[in-house]
Amino acid sequence: MKLIPLFLLVGTFAVSGWAQRYSPELVQEAEAGDANAQHLLGCCYARGEGVGKDEKKAFEWFTKSANQGHVEAHTSLGFCYLVGIGVEIDEKEAVKWYTKSAEQGNARAQCYLGWCYSNGTGVAKDEKEAVKWYTKSAEQGNEWAKKRLEELKSK
Repeated sequence: MKLIPLFLLVGTFAVSGWAQRYSPELVQEAEAGDANAQHLLGCCYARGEGVGKDEKKAFEWFTKSANQGHVEAHTSLGFCYLVGIGVEIDEKEAVKWYTKSAEQGNARAQCYLGWCYSNGTGVAKDEKEAVKWYTKSAEQGNEWAKKRLEELKSK
């Protein structure tokens, strides 16, 4: 089993400025096709927030949301594939979803993608590509990306 660094776990399935709360209204919005509600509902199931933890349901809701282009859902889906939440581990698929989100400017996905390139997870190890994605993330204020850049420079 591959060890996942703490910085990849911190903030996973978190949504800025909103505490995930399972509610009948959230379910109704998600079932009606609202991509944001689908992602939020996936977060509730992934974390067991207001509802029993159910990784398969989390993955299903993240997939529905991601298929509509929801950037945060792309990141969440990437993490599911990386560690096997509701799906078999598939590092290449994780990179695919992280890339979709990172290319749209998601700082967390950029940091995760930098980690993948730095470690050869799902892609060939490539320090230049790692620095590129860590830099993009750090420029948006991601502290973990800043730390990773410092570590790479000190090698």
